[in-house]
Amino acid sequence: MKIAEPLYDRSFDAQSFRGHKGEFSAGAGDFDEADRNTMKKRILLSWSSGKDSAWALHVLRRQSDIDVIGLFSTVNQEFERVAMHAVRNELLQQQAESVGLPIQVIPIPNPCSHTEYENIMGKFIAQVNEQRIDCIAFGDLYLEDIRKYREEKLDGTGITPIFPLWGKDTEALSREMVEGGLRAIITCIDPRSMPPAFAGKEYNASFLEQIPAGVDPCGENGEFHSFAFDGPMFKRTVKLRVGETVSRDGFIFTDLIPEHHRTSMIDTTRKVVFNSNVEKKKNFHRT
Repeated sequence: MKIAEPLYDRSFDAQSFRGHKGEFSAGAGDFDEADRNTMKKRILLSWSSGKDSAWALHVLRRQSDIDVIGLFSTVNQEFERVAMHAVRNELLQQQAESVGLPIQVIPIPNPCSHTEYENIMGKFIAQVNEQRIDCIAFGDLYLEDIRKYREEKLDGTGITPIFPLWGKDTEALSREMVEGGLRAIITCIDPRSMPPAFAGKEYNASFLEQIPAGVDPCGENGEFHSFAFDGPMFKRTVKLRVGETVSRDGFIFTDLIPEHHRTSMIDTTRKVVFNSNVEKKKNFHRT
């Protein structure tokens, strides 16, 4: 598919975090350590574009000692889509605008080796550290190996990993999200776990009732991935329409199209290919 030109800065600026509404400065010389101890914790949120990231933002914003100051996401550099979720950059930007936060897109080559991925993320973390970021938040729920990986990668950096949804019962959490007004579309299905027909469906009470036995209702084992488009963490709904569903690299992907995006002949005929290598290597983003 032909994707719209990216609407982000492609390089990370250690002095500022550029996004949809200007930027915020690192401000390293603006406060001393005593001031720092009385300030809210400065948090960056690892953003997959999915429901768990969105709900993690909602939970974090309800904590009085935390200030979520930005999002970051890894994107397939060739196809300009979020890794595994396969969401277009254009929608990713609209999503960030709708939650009222700047987002930093980190381009990942296609294909991407484990070593390449770790080098890219290592540089990003080093530059983030210059901004006096206190914590990076992740939307993980219970996979111990994923949590251990994140903790190891941030060990010694001065940045603390936090997991606002960790340990929650996923049956209860799924209901909490749906009943709390979160809306999301399923963008990727692992057909080894559930039928392809679930791709493109809305994540709602009906979806939760219909998923096969053994499928985690939050998709924490990679059974499915999603795109959040409305809910209490959004200032306004992200307008979109559901496009075609295709099978690629052993997964089922449903394309989501921005409401005002004009589909060309190329859009409807070019094969959609999404690299899943990074996700298999403990990508920073989950469902």
